[in-house]
Amino acid sequence: MSARSRIVAVAASAVIAALALAGCSSSNDDLSRQYGSGTTQNYISGTGAVTEVATDQRSAPVDFTTKDTDGGTVSAKELRGKVVVLNFWYAGCPPCRAEAKYLNQVHDQYADDDVVFVGVNVRDEEGTAAAFERTFGVDYPTVLDARDGAVQLALSGQIAPNAVPATIVLDKQGRVAARVLGAIDGKSILQTLVGDELDGKAS
Repeated sequence: MSARSRIVAVAASAVIAALALAGCSSSNDDLSRQYGSGTTQNYISGTGAVTEVATDQRSAPVDFTTKDTDGGTVSAKELRGKVVVLNFWYAGCPPCRAEAKYLNQVHDQYADDDVVFVGVNVRDEEGTAAAFERTFGVDYPTVLDARDGAVQLALSGQIAPNAVPATIVLDKQGRVAARVLGAIDGKSILQTLVGDELDGKAS
């Protein structure tokens, strides 16, 4: 392995570890207590905290290329012109299971629009991820980001996921527009975030 490859591998491992164990504000405290007490749930429960980014304050477009579980290529550049919803999850996370129906509802609502949903699994192998998708009726693509951290690395230095579950909305230019940190408790928040980006109503 070349020196560059070793650096990339170490960086990916660091980001994946940080995502599993870190959060923001009070969520970070919750995860710290779980970790310190020896539990291994590594997820944020409760209603998600929403962070929105004003259009004139958004950072550079996110750039990643990876494969979904069907072998298809998922490229941030190829998704330009569409609103992209990235949902970070893993199968053993109860809030991830609880929010799945709401993600499905918003996905289905915008199925005929320029909106793309991508599940970003941060822990599981393909079989475990597939079983979750069958159980909860998830029919949008999933990438197994635990392998190389491609999506998580692309978001480092921006408003990153930082915990599981987390949902990030990219605008049509591929920039981070909003983040929901924690489970989506009902479809209205995500519905509004996506709809505003789709219709150009975001401030």
